[in-house]
Amino acid sequence: MQAEELDSQPRADRPPDSPMDDLLAALRAAAEPTRLRILALASHGELTVSELVRTLGQSQPRISRHLKLLTEAGLLTRHREGSWAFHRLADDGPGADVARHLNALLPQADIQDGILAQDRGRLSDVKFARAEAAENYFRDNAESWDKLRSLHVDDAKVEAAIGKLLPKDGIENLLDLGTGTGRMLEVFSPRARRATGIDLSHEMLTVARDKLEKAGCANCQVRQGDLYQLPFTSGDFDAITIHQVLHYLDEPGRAIAEAARVLAPGGSLLIADFAPHALESLRQDHEHRRLGFGGDEIKAWLNRAGLTLKDTVSLAGDPLTVVLWLAEKPPTDPNPEPAP
Repeated sequence: MQAEELDSQPRADRPPDSPMDDLLAALRAAAEPTRLRILALASHGELTVSELVRTLGQSQPRISRHLKLLTEAGLLTRHREGSWAFHRLADDGPGADVARHLNALLPQADIQDGILAQDRGRLSDVKFARAEAAENYFRDNAESWDKLRSLHVDDAKVEAAIGKLLPKDGIENLLDLGTGTGRMLEVFSPRARRATGIDLSHEMLTVARDKLEKAGCANCQVRQGDLYQLPFTSGDFDAITIHQVLHYLDEPGRAIAEAARVLAPGGSLLIADFAPHALESLRQDHEHRRLGFGGDEIKAWLNRAGLTLKDTVSLAGDPLTVVLWLAEKPPTDPNPEPAP
């Protein structure tokens, strides 16, 4: 059957789940100026409705309608958490292909000096304001950070479970991302020859340095750094921890990918974070961006980063549950077979 014949057929007479229908639906959904701008913005990470409202300067009902059409057509995916919903470019399917190709075809002149450049600048302002609020929170709570973290979860129980998953000894280089007051370094530095903590907050690092010095952790150091752009070369660390950090981030998957980059073949990545929950107060009062993570979401990020999930441990609490995910970077084959 020719494409023209298929397009002219009544919808009810077409083959079910026709790939042509999916492609046409995606193209129709994208063929509108605001929706094309949304797709361009979504290429920079997942976004909420309110962030798009502030960036595009349009009403919330109008933006919501555009997002609904893009999601139904498979160009975006939607993930709801409590009163917030996050939208991101779809990972697969005809809609994902359309979104990817359309973003690649956007005129460079407009990206550099047109409405798309203005959108991106406004989005940067929105993200900067959000990051500034989080930084102010960490600064104001640096001294009492460990106490705050223990309000909902028994840290001793979590640390004991992490200890069972990490190598008992022989770690050459340990890295703790979003180290905060350096608690992970303090607890697990005896297992490592060298341990490094990374955090963006000067105030947190000041507290961490003082605590590590008092604890006699001479093999530990902390540095200011961006979790999305780590100041290390690929494969520098054979064990990495990300303890109660991902729920603060705009792009958790990107942070996992960057951690995977600096993880050595055969190395371990340990993630500790909350299971999905509905405590909006953590978002309102403690700057949590995400209200926990499902196992499928974490596993998908790990897979895209080239890591293999090896173990999962759930630690039930009241009202929160902490989940530990242990992943491994596949070891390099020391004796690869020659290519035929």
